[in-house]
Amino acid sequence: MSVRFAKFEELGRVNELRRQVNELHAEGKPEIFKKGFGKELSDYIFEIFDDPQKEIIVCEREGKICGFAVLNHIIKPENPFMYERRFLDIDEFCVDEDERRKKVGAEMIDFVRQYAKDRGFDRIELNMWEFNRDALEFYEAQGFATYRRYMEIKL
Repeated sequence: MSVRFAKFEELGRVNELRRQVNELHAEGKPEIFKKGFGKELSDYIFEIFDDPQKEIIVCEREGKICGFAVLNHIIKPENPFMYERRFLDIDEFCVDEDERRKKVGAEMIDFVRQYAKDRGFDRIELNMWEFNRDALEFYEAQGFATYRRYMEIKL
């Protein structure tokens, strides 16, 4: 198993995994996420790939891409309320549903952790949807801790 940066020709497979995430989100929060994985969502991976502030990593096992993550380089300048913040944001993260609980996600987080250290980021952040309890359990097992919450009142 190896974790590395994605190649252009692998973006089709990355989109297959992105479809899994989209379906999970559309089922878990149907009032927010649209069902289906159309051309607009599919094409968006090429914008991500070309963005110098973003990286796509993949985990490959036995010649097959079994996980991916999208990383955003975030630098927020100091303002009257906050100090400058430099962090790596995990914008998308997926392990193929057939490869879960086989250390794929842990390997990807280890790669991200080292990448962030090598680039001088202060922290790694991500956000996730509360309905996705499996993801929460995984992230907590990897050392992530909640430091901020978004809450809602449905009307």
